[in-house]
Amino acid sequence: MNGTLNERSDTLEKALKLNLAHSVYGTFAEIGAGQEIANWFFRAGGASGTVAKTMSAYDMTFSDEIYGKSARYVSRQRMVAMLDHEYQIVQQRLAAKRGESTTFFALADTVRAKGFRDTKEECHGWLGLRFQTEPQGPSHDIQLHVRLLDATNQRQAEALGILGVNLIYAAFHLRDHLPTFLRSLMDELTRWRVEIDMIDFTGPAFASPVFQDRLVALELVRSDLADAALFGADGEILQASDVLYRKPVFLSRGTFDPITRLNLDMLDQGRKAFAEDFGDETQGHLEICEITMHNLLCMDDCSVEYDNFLARAGILQALGKNVLISKYAEFHRLSAFLSRHTQMPVGIVLGLPLFEELFNEHWYADLEGGLLEAFGRLFRNKVRLYVYPAGDPITGKVRNATQARVSPEQQHLLNYMLQTGCVHVIKDGLDDCLFHSSASVRQMIQDGDMKWRSLVPEIVLNQGPWASK
Repeated sequence: MNGTLNERSDTLEKALKLNLAHSVYGTFAEIGAGQEIANWFFRAGGASGTVAKTMSAYDMTFSDEIYGKSARYVSRQRMVAMLDHEYQIVQQRLAAKRGESTTFFALADTVRAKGFRDTKEECHGWLGLRFQTEPQGPSHDIQLHVRLLDATNQRQAEALGILGVNLIYAAFHLRDHLPTFLRSLMDELTRWRVEIDMIDFTGPAFASPVFQDRLVALELVRSDLADAALFGADGEILQASDVLYRKPVFLSRGTFDPITRLNLDMLDQGRKAFAEDFGDETQGHLEICEITMHNLLCMDDCSVEYDNFLARAGILQALGKNVLISKYAEFHRLSAFLSRHTQMPVGIVLGLPLFEELFNEHWYADLEGGLLEAFGRLFRNKVRLYVYPAGDPITGKVRNATQARVSPEQQHLLNYMLQTGCVHVIKDGLDDCLFHSSASVRQMIQDGDMKWRSLVPEIVLNQGPWASK
């Protein structure tokens, strides 16, 4: 049923095309923003060709009776329970009657939309589709998390309805090409209205390597559906609002190209300082290695860059690290992303050269308050920077954060951050590595200088594109 890559149609046309096919049939279970997805199929006409049942179990007692209890009602767990229940019913009740000619589906969503007595809670939800690609065939799942950014409940509900229709249409018509599939989800929507920050594909229809979790995460960010994507040490795509919820976070930002012994020592020393500063509040913290995506935001084939990134991510994951890919060039935007999900302590470890770059005012031209506003945003809540020393190749000496090169006007700001503890100085580093960044190690590899092999952990020598160098 797949269409051409350039195929586009508005929401009503997509719903009507599905209705008139008379081969796609299933149920809609929607909680939290009305029955906006199913509504499009009724408005398009011929809904009996697609809609077997629609329902909303808003009351928690009814919802628990149908789907079982859940710790959080707007959660992936609840959405999956809804999918399991609804898809099983479709199969049980309709397979004998029309299973030979019909591809069945179940769509479920659970959403926290803006209420009339609203608080500052985030408006978001989980949306899932379980479907067949051929009659009597196996099922496949698409599960995604969405942030609803409109200012009113009505607009949020409308956006969710459009997204749901786009999802069903793409599943049956556009699933052969991942970038096209993802971009089609935003037809008649904008990033001012919706952010899709996690999507997961499972089932035989998505056995192709292009649907590998990490590639999907990369493509989400590259296609501008999300600002960031997070996946775990096991490769599973993670949803930030779930895994960061009330969790302390320790994060290292870098290129990790390649991962060096200095990177690992920076993590170790920063983690120890983080625990010393916040004590028991850091128990059970989530450790993340973050890589910005600016060098991967190309419009053409990104296979080379993707392979390089996946090699780096693979080693970080093998070392037990969670990996965040983001479009946050500015540290205050990264801090805002983390603070959106947790109010617990956040520690960010970085090298001295990158810390000095934070004082470069050109990064903050879009902020009315410039550099001061950026630092104010960065250190909101319990955010602390841990600055690792660096060797100066010109002088041959090692410098730490107290000797950061900033302008005379900025020196007072640096002193304030040091005195208040916003910035923690890591005084000692690996002596034989302090003069070699990932960039200089990469240059050694290109130049054929075998000294690079002493600057990286053993795993880099045995895994990834560096293993044969």
